[in-house]
Amino acid sequence: MPSTVFRSWPALFAVAAALALAACSPTFNWREVPIADAGLVALLPCKPDRANRALPLGAESVQVDMAGCETGGATFAIAHASASGPEQAETWLNAWRAATRGQLGNAQVTEAPATLKRATAAPAPVRLDAQPPQQGAAPIQVLWFAQSQKDGRVALYQATVLGRPSAPEAAKTFFDGLRLP
Repeated sequence: MPSTVFRSWPALFAVAAALALAACSPTFNWREVPIADAGLVALLPCKPDRANRALPLGAESVQVDMAGCETGGATFAIAHASASGPEQAETWLNAWRAATRGQLGNAQVTEAPATLKRATAAPAPVRLDAQPPQQGAAPIQVLWFAQSQKDGRVALYQATVLGRPSAPEAAKTFFDGLRLP
């Protein structure tokens, strides 16, 4: 009988090793990620890719830095732009919101005031939740907010979750993990 037990040890070690490796690579591997130079720290569920591009905001083309990743059935992203002051920030944020709504077509959209510690009161944080009318289409959650900088500029942000994360609390963790200095 003891020889049978010893023959199964390699199988037990193989199973234990497989379980250990699976535990080391979770779907949502949360990490703090600094966004641009403005001081925002975001909690992202995977290693982000970074890019920048020009985004038309109203009559202007604005340079926007982005960091984001895809995991667990959803894309998590943060975009950042820097306005010269509060008036330009308000104009750009309104244009950003309008551009996003314009891309949503016939989606059922709910937009409401939001709160984020240390965000500016003007432009105020706004939350958008959208569900496209097509069966199985990916929902989208967006939070826009801004923060005044010491040099008078205003940092603008758009935090987005596109899709249905496989973990129900993932979107809340992402939005709750946004920290302004």
